[in-house]
Amino acid sequence: MSLQTPWYKNAIFYEVNVRAYKDSNGDGHGDLQGLIQKLDYLKDLGVDCLWLMPIYHSPLKDDGYDISDYYNIQETFGDISDFKLLINEAHQRGIRIITDLVMNHTSDQHPWFQASRSSKDSPFRDYYVWSDDNTKYDLTRIIFLDTEESNWTFDEKTGQYYWHRFYSSQPDLNFDNPNVRQAMKDIMKFWLDMGIDGFRADAVPYLFEREGTINENLPETHTYLKEIRAYLDENYPDRILLAEANQWPKDVLAYFGDGDEFHMGFHFPIMPRIYMSLRKQDRESLVWIMRQTPDIPDNCQWCTFLRNHDELTLEMVTEEERQWMWKEYAPNPRMRLNLGIRRRLAPLLENNPNKIHLANAILFALPGTPIIYYGDEIGMGDNIWLDDRNGVRTPMQWDDSKNAGFSSANPENLYAPVIQDETFGYTKINVENQINNPLSLLNFMKKLIYLRKNNLTFSLGDFQWLNITDPAIVAFSRSYQNETMVAINNLSDQVKSVQTSLDGVNGKPLDLWSTMPLPNSEDGQINLTLQPNQFVWLKYTSSQ
Repeated sequence: MSLQTPWYKNAIFYEVNVRAYKDSNGDGHGDLQGLIQKLDYLKDLGVDCLWLMPIYHSPLKDDGYDISDYYNIQETFGDISDFKLLINEAHQRGIRIITDLVMNHTSDQHPWFQASRSSKDSPFRDYYVWSDDNTKYDLTRIIFLDTEESNWTFDEKTGQYYWHRFYSSQPDLNFDNPNVRQAMKDIMKFWLDMGIDGFRADAVPYLFEREGTINENLPETHTYLKEIRAYLDENYPDRILLAEANQWPKDVLAYFGDGDEFHMGFHFPIMPRIYMSLRKQDRESLVWIMRQTPDIPDNCQWCTFLRNHDELTLEMVTEEERQWMWKEYAPNPRMRLNLGIRRRLAPLLENNPNKIHLANAILFALPGTPIIYYGDEIGMGDNIWLDDRNGVRTPMQWDDSKNAGFSSANPENLYAPVIQDETFGYTKINVENQINNPLSLLNFMKKLIYLRKNNLTFSLGDFQWLNITDPAIVAFSRSYQNETMVAINNLSDQVKSVQTSLDGVNGKPLDLWSTMPLPNSEDGQINLTLQPNQFVWLKYTSSQ
């Protein structure tokens, strides 16, 4: 990789729920020391950067996204010295660490909010958004439709309503207050000085409120975020900001600015369309969303994923598509949450290895930096009977010993039960079973990661669809310098013959997965047969 190429463009990210990963002290909760014990596993997998879900002090009404103290670590996870050790141990292995920065709101237990609600005359009153009535900002959608009837909650003590975009226990901060804006910079400085490599900034479209708008993506929000980026560039070069903005790509574009806002941004709408294309055996929805995806500044990168810690969001699809996705992928009402689906990757794809391989292969070949959600590399299952999103946040399955090797605690003391069903139970699905099995999902993912990282064209190359009439074939090229990669994917459950041509390439391509030249294909003419749900990655190298 050249010196000019930012590290995050050719990286593999891995999202860790510290509570769920490894319990080092037998209290039933994963912790930082446990994560340290598993760093060699993550290095061996090929991970370059860990994204940690919130580890701050919290009453845990929203799994840590309700922060009561930004400057301390939840006791069950460890303390500041544990976190410093994690950073040092990860960095020694070439693994970077970014943490969640929850900017939009705090817990209602945060001292700022406790002071704010204590009196209308409190100096902290203006740290939050208060109103005499609950009719302001009436154009604003409610995000947690299953639990919240309004974005306003009445506070009996002071007789006013406070504003919240998420749970009523998560009041929104008032970013019109310069003290709040400075406080967020101070929080960033504290953790950056400790050595972290950046932040995944949570829920950034909602920072400011203005009457007569939907209160998303406001100009004031971008002005402040550019301030944050300038502060980072000046004081902490090579650290990154990753935007969680569940918006259409054209709206996320603004969060990159002119390369002076976020380094990275999640591409939410690709994700449901990979599932749509697989189930319909038709590439149309995937082609459509890629055509809606604008070019971004050269120093920026999309972040792509198949699943994460939240529900599989269906906000960025039509109502008809949403109903179809629910019918196909969430037939049991317990599988649905808000405007999404609370299931993991492997259960969504019926535990079909070929489909799981194909979905990952499509993601890893598309533009963007892929993120793996912990446990998806071994095909973990979910528990739809747990509340909220907890069903996709169950303990990591390390082996077939008690509690899946996650914890030595009595099972009733675990923060959540391990998966024990016949298909996804930990005695079947675990790291130890897969690590020495060359045909396992874990070893497939290792190879996928290796090939992706060692072929820079997948990270930096131009993107172009190939001309194929069969709608069940997803085929595109990625070109960078003197190299062209071609990804051809069979979405169908039928054997398919594929013929297409590619301009400007010579010789026979190398099949990256078999490391053999592809027969019957030369000088841009591709002729091959794909088995159901099979994919190929072809590499052309010019002599120039």
